[in-house]
Amino acid sequence: MSPRLRSALSAVLIALSCLLVPFGALAAWAAYGLADTDRYVTAMAPLAADPDVREAVADTVGDGILRAVDQHLDVRPVRGSVRPFVRDAVRSFTQTQAFRMAWDTGNQVTHDAVLRALREEGERDVTVDLAPVTAQVKRQLTEDHVPLAQRIPVEHTAVAVLPAGELVALRKGFQVLEVAGFWLPVAAVVFAAAGIGLAVRRRRAVVATALGTALGGALLVLALAVGRRMTLSDLPADVPHPAVGAVYDALTGTLRTVAWLLLGLGLAVALATWLIRQLRRARLARRGPASPAPASAQAQAPTRARV
Repeated sequence: MSPRLRSALSAVLIALSCLLVPFGALAAWAAYGLADTDRYVTAMAPLAADPDVREAVADTVGDGILRAVDQHLDVRPVRGSVRPFVRDAVRSFTQTQAFRMAWDTGNQVTHDAVLRALREEGERDVTVDLAPVTAQVKRQLTEDHVPLAQRIPVEHTAVAVLPAGELVALRKGFQVLEVAGFWLPVAAVVFAAAGIGLAVRRRRAVVATALGTALGGALLVLALAVGRRMTLSDLPADVPHPAVGAVYDALTGTLRTVAWLLLGLGLAVALATWLIRQLRRARLARRGPASPAPASAQAQAPTRARV
């Protein structure tokens, strides 16, 4: 193979490798990060202490309890007297260990339900039940001797997490992600190794691969920032934006770390390769050119050879 053809083929392989780096990282994160229940629960666990998330949970659960009270208690003075106690009780409950345990359990149950819906056949809504949280709040109100707290109904209300109409498209996309999450990173590594192996000037090929990897990491960081802004801008006005932003940051934390690692590792490898080349040049310059052989030795060399 001619040097020109080798260089061209090497450039194509390295370009493909660098192009696959951000997509491979994204697919692997979706397939092996979001799809893993334990990792998902671990990522979401710190949000139980986030003030914005706790406020959003308190508003959601409190509104649900108050709606149930409005349906079952017809005396408006009673509803008005219970309302502030319910709000305070729910906010107080979100600061307890029991809430953190309920938060982890709820996330695990929800994640298992979504995964089951994505991996199995069926066209039913994925729902969760907030009755355990309502029961805990009712127990706390009763212990605080709030009037008529015992009459607050604990109803098993199914809250839709994933509509049935979206399952078909999401199921197909999830299957593609499971395949791409494995093969895209493998293909990126194989293309990079083949491109460097075919290169005529391998040091330049290593630098190009490293800089392309760093560029892919930078693009991934930018994509995460743009995705966060678009996610928040598309939310309805009644959805708490700070809480959604906290959830987005928690879910994409691992991917963001990988993106920065790709950026830093690529720049470090490129810089190290450049420094090694400069040090080698400096060492050769200090040695100087090789001194020529003495004239007498050159004259005697043919005589000795003939003898």
